[in-house]
Amino acid sequence: MLRFYLVLTLLGILLPYGAFVPWLVANGLDLGLLFNDAVANPISIFAWLDVLVSAVVLIGFIVVDGKINQVNYRYFAVLGTLSVGVSFGLPLYLYLKEKQSLKQQLCHT
Repeated sequence: MLRFYLVLTLLGILLPYGAFVPWLVANGLDLGLLFNDAVANPISIFAWLDVLVSAVVLIGFIVVDGKINQVNYRYFAVLGTLSVGVSFGLPLYLYLKEKQSLKQQLCHT
């Protein structure tokens, strides 16, 4: 699972930014245009609201579950969620949690 989460973490940053960077190069950092393009129609608004709710849930989960399980570097997953999105933050958190769990298993055997 560790490699699986790591691959998804990489895809979770490469795919979204692979779509965003060309737009950024073409339009610059025009926040008004970015917002207008992001909410161009009801389907895009639906998708953004879905992502927003998912990101809030994920951040809550990372904070609570990470504290309970004392997951090291968990706040990198929060930062990843805020700077890239759920597609990066979730697999990064699961990677960090799995890595720590494997280390703990090795220490107890």
